[in-house]
Formats: sequence, C-alpha cells, structure tokens
Amino acid sequence: MPSSIQESESAKASDASARRGRAASLWRTARRRPTSLLGAGLLAFFAFVAIAAPVLAPAQPRARDAYLIPQDGYSPDPAPPSAKHRFGTTEQQYDLYYGMVWGARTAFKVGLTVVGLSLAAGMLVGGVAGFYGGWVDETLMRGTDIVLAFPDLVLAVVIVSVMGPGLGNVMWSVAAVSWPSYARLLRGDVLAIKERDFVSAARALGASDARILFRHIIPNCIYPLLVVASLSMGSIVITTAALSFLGLGAPVGYADWGQLISLSRNWILGSSGNPFAYWHTILIPGMAIFLFVLGWNLLGDAVRDILDPRQK
Repeated sequence: MPSSIQESESAKASDASARRGRAASLWRTARRRPTSLLGAGLLAFFAFVAIAAPVLAPAQPRARDAYLIPQDGYSPDPAPPSAKHRFGTTEQQYDLYYGMVWGARTAFKVGLTVVGLSLAAGMLVGGVAGFYGGWVDETLMRGTDIVLAFPDLVLAVVIVSVMGPGLGNVMWSVAAVSWPSYARLLRGDVLAIKERDFVSAARALGASDARILFRHIIPNCIYPLLVVASLSMGSIVITTAALSFLGLGAPVGYADWGQLISLSRNWILGSSGNPFAYWHTILIPGMAIFLFVLGWNLLGDAVRDILDPRQK
C-alpha cells in the first residue's frame, strides 16, 4: 500500500510538471509563429471592443436593453457612413456602428456559452461512457451516433424552430448538436487513462468513482478537448450568424452581426445602376465575422500544434 501511494504521488507530480511544460511550450511556440500572434491580436482587439462597448458606443439613457440598436427613423433605404452614423445605417435606419460594437459582446457571449455547454455535456457523456464501459458505454455512444447522423445546421434549425426564435434558444440548439465530438474524443482518452497505475492506486485508497473520474482522469484528458474547443469557436459563431440570417436568432434590432447581415439582404445588389451603393451594410459586418473566426482558427491551429502529440 505505501508503494502504491508513493507511485500515485509521483505520477501526480509528473503530470503537474508536464502541464507546466506544455504551458511554457505554448508560449515559446506562439512567439515563433506569426500566425498565432496574429490570431491572438485579432481576438485581443475584439475583446477590447467588447469590454469597452459602453464607452465606445454609449447606450441611450432610457434604453431598456443596451443590446438594442438605436433607430433613426423607419426608412427602408440604408444611409451611407456620415458624421452622425460612422458606419452608416442598415435597413430601417439601425445604427451600424452601434450594432458592430455591441455585437462583439454578443459574439463572445454566444461562442463561450456554447463551447462551455458543449464541453460540459461532452465531458459528462464521454467520461461516464469510457469509465464504466459495458452497456453504459454502448447506450451513450449509440445515442451520440444518432446525433452525429444529422447535419449540424439542419438539426440546429429543427431544434430552434421547435423551441422558438431567440438568441438563447439558438445557443441551446447549437450546443445540442456540438457536444458529440467532445464526448467521442474524451471517451477514447478515458479508456486508455483509466488503466494507469495512479488510477488503480486511487481506487485502492477508496476514492469514489466520481472523484477518480473528475479528479484524476479528466484533468489528464483535457488538452485535446481544449484544442477542439478553440477550433470550434469560429464555426459556432458562423452557425449562430446563419441562424440569425434565417430569422431564427436574435430579434430585429438586436446587436448581433448575423442579424445585421440579415437586415442588409435586400441591398446586396445595391441600387439600379450602382451595385456598390450599400456596400457598408454587407462588408462591415461580414468582415467582422471573417476576422473574428480567423482569429480563433489561427489561435486554434497553434494550440493544436503544441498540445496534440500527433503533430510533434
């Protein structure tokens, strides 16, 4: 028994040292990769805009919700950029600058919430399936396969249509179709790690199944999940923007980049004889989505190269 305890403590110390080494390697590699620094810079810029939104675009004094875009009339024709409206207006005269600034908050809120929900569900399903095996594993994994059998966007549209339009329902629906990838990935790692000596030592000391799973096994499986999560942030933002464009997301006038593009759908071709008359209604929110997704993809590629042993 004493030797088992000593082996367990030695394994824990080795794992802690490995985690510190990965963090140091992450920083060294990031400094050598211009693309990863570019991704971090893009995300830092959007984070600054999101945090400073009340300063960059102050809400109206009597606004019931700061995320509701100020409206300057009800004309269907968008207005070009001007001193009053820095980025111009969208259809129905919503201020595009205000929507872009507060839309950065919406993008982070949606991405982080969906990733958090997906990670929690995937860790629970994949961890329990891999730890217990047998009929528990078979039941949970067949249910996961059923969800994976449907295209993500189609299934998300069905779920949000049943629940009703709204940004909150969109986040739940996207999370409901995103967790299987985390579950399958974690299950494979749990199957391998649960046979390690430090897990056997913890079981011999009387640790409960929950403690063994969440204290000893999952912390040693978390890095591949973080790689997938960082790479998924961009696709999640695109999916929610697509649902907003289809009219299933945020209500009209809400500060959401997908909603802003939806408001410009009637002006994509411009006006008669001037196809670029309303370029700002498409280009500005479209570029914001592009750069936000690019930032997460560049950062996610760097994290994958560092933390995925198959890339070494």
